[in-house]
Amino acid sequence: MSVATSLQLTLRPLTGRDNPAIASVIRTVSAEYGLTADKGYTVADPNLDSLYEIYSKPGHAYWVVEQDGKVVGGGGIAPLQCSEPDICELQKMYFLPQARGQGFAKKLALQALDFAREQGFRRCYLETTASLTEAIALYERLGFTHIDGPLGCTGHVDCEVRMLKTL
Repeated sequence: MSVATSLQLTLRPLTGRDNPAIASVIRTVSAEYGLTADKGYTVADPNLDSLYEIYSKPGHAYWVVEQDGKVVGGGGIAPLQCSEPDICELQKMYFLPQARGQGFAKKLALQALDFAREQGFRRCYLETTASLTEAIALYERLGFTHIDGPLGCTGHVDCEVRMLKTL
């Protein structure tokens, strides 16, 4: 006998009430992949518990993936700090296992890139780590190319994979 599971996934903008849930997703996925705070990964971000406030600023946006009323993933876009004004950064793309493999990361990334173009950005940067092979493959399919060195001042010193896309 098989049991059907609900896959009611929706993509929507982040709200203030989502702060604890998306912070929990980021911490859970970071632990799953061994991305610890002492290495400068997103889990060390001092604003992790107040993402709505960060992404409510002009030029910023964040979306969450929700399954049956529970936040199971998210990702966003923001201007790249300490960089040229035409470069944005794809940020904080994290998905719990039940939200993976269903196209939501691609859908969210495409929505973020569309938002970036609407905001006037001409290039999009991202940083990740080599252990996130599925994410890297997605970014490559979306047209991101590997670059040799970091851009901006993200503080993610152990993110050895850096990519850039012309919008």
